[in-house]
Amino acid sequence: MSQLNLFNETEGFRFPEELLEYFPGFMEPAAALTLMDTLINTVPWEQHVQRMYDREVLTPRLTAWYGDPDKTYHMAGKTLQMHAWLPELQALRDQITHSTGHTFNSVLLNYYRDENDSVAWHRDKESELGNRPVIASVSLGAARPFEFRQLDNHSNKYALTLSNGSLLLMKGDLQQHWEHRIAKAGYRLKPRLNLTFRSIRI
Repeated sequence: MSQLNLFNETEGFRFPEELLEYFPGFMEPAAALTLMDTLINTVPWEQHVQRMYDREVLTPRLTAWYGDPDKTYHMAGKTLQMHAWLPELQALRDQITHSTGHTFNSVLLNYYRDENDSVAWHRDKESELGNRPVIASVSLGAARPFEFRQLDNHSNKYALTLSNGSLLLMKGDLQQHWEHRIAKAGYRLKPRLNLTFRSIRI
């Protein structure tokens, strides 16, 4: 595990270190960018509609699901299509399993095209993932701040910049008690892909 500075200097708060493991050089930078370019050009990306307050809007990012053929996943009341594993994604999954000891049977790909793409505060708490899921998040391309806030006390916050080729393990009670997001940026950013490997239990 990489040594993280989990202390928020501004708020005087220390993030629970048992909930995260961070490997900033999990992939070689050039290999990470090559994989990103391959996925951007070969994946059948989708953009979904979500309800925001009293209107429907397009999600500000593109997504795709890959995984074992007998698995399905539900998000925001929708059943999402699961594509068969690409060799590159299967190889990366096996590398993560070899390094961490955790197994995964699916991966959600998020494509942040520029600084205007984002994901709002949320928890990965779908029943398919079980009570204390381990999620392995690989970042490719532009570095983006990944923010956390405590569900019942929003003043307890923490942010970690996820670099190209990095691996972040989210585990323990994180999804029960913490929300996370990728916010829009106020400056120009190149594309970023986020690959979140998960184990669907049903």
